[in-house]
Amino acid sequence: MDDKLNKKIVLFVTTLGAFIVPFMVSSINVALPFIGKEFAMNTGLLNWVVLSFILALAVFISPFGKLSDIFGRKKLLIYGMTGYTLASIFCGISINAGMLIVFRALQGISGATVSISVISSLTSVYSPGERGRVLGLNVAATYTGLSAGPFLGGFLIKYLGWRSIFFFVVPIGIAIIILILKIKQEWAEAKGEEFDYKGSVIYGVGLFGIVYGLSLVRSFWGPVLMLIGIISIFIFGFYEKKVKSPILNITLIKNNRILTFSSLAALINYSATFAISYLLSLYLQYIKAFEPQTVGLTWYHNP
Repeated sequence: MDDKLNKKIVLFVTTLGAFIVPFMVSSINVALPFIGKEFAMNTGLLNWVVLSFILALAVFISPFGKLSDIFGRKKLLIYGMTGYTLASIFCGISINAGMLIVFRALQGISGATVSISVISSLTSVYSPGERGRVLGLNVAATYTGLSAGPFLGGFLIKYLGWRSIFFFVVPIGIAIIILILKIKQEWAEAKGEEFDYKGSVIYGVGLFGIVYGLSLVRSFWGPVLMLIGIISIFIFGFYEKKVKSPILNITLIKNNRILTFSSLAALINYSATFAISYLLSLYLQYIKAFEPQTVGLTWYHNP
C-alpha cells in the first residue's frame, strides 16, 4: 500500500477512535435518568453505570499501553475496537442493571485499548515533523466527542431512547475495524520484552481500592479500601523502579517536572469538569425537568 495512503487511513481511523470513546463518556450522563427509571436503580447502583466504565479504563490503560508496544499497536487497536463494538451492542440490548454494568466495564476495558493505541499508532506512522499536526487533529476529535456527547446524545435519547447512544458507535466501530485491517504494517517497538504482570496487578488494586473506597466513604470499608489503594500505589512506584520493563517509567515522571505538573494539572481539571458534567446533567433533568436534547444546549450556554 502507498505510504501516503497508509498515513491517511491511520489518521482517519485514529480520529474516529479518538471521537467515540469520549462521546460515550459524556453522553451517558444524559441517559442516566432514563436508565435508572427503566431498571429501577437507586443512586448508588446508577453511579456504577458511569463508574464501571471509567474505572476499567483507568485500570487497564497503562498495562495495555505496554502490551501494544510488545505485541503490536495495530493488533491491539483491532482487538480493542472489536471489544468496544461488541460491548456497545450488549449495553444497548441489556435487560437488567447487572448486565448493563458488566458490559459497561468491558466497554471501558476495550476503550482503554483504543485510547492508548490511537496516539501510539500516529507516532509510529508520522515523522516527528508531522506529529504536531496529526496529534492536534486527534486531540480535536477527542474534545469534539466530549462536546458532542450531551448535545447529540440528548437528541438520540429523546427520539430513539437511551439505548441508541450505544448503537450509534457500532457502525463507526465496524468501519474502523475494516479500515485498520487494510493496513499491512505493524508497529511493535518493544517486541520480545517481558510484560510486567505483577506491576499491572498492583497498579490495578491500587486504583480500584481508591476509587471503590471513595464510593463507600460513608461506610467502614470505604476508608479501609482507600488506604489499601494508596499503599498499593506507593508499592507500585517503588516496584516499577526495579523492573527491567515497567508498565510505567517512574524515572521519567520523577525527572521531568513539566510532565509531572502538567499531568497533575490535567488530573485536577478532568476531575472537576467530569464531576460538573455528571451533576449538572442530573440537576437539569431531575430538578429543572429539562428534556434530554436541551441539556447539551444549556451546558454550552451555561458552562
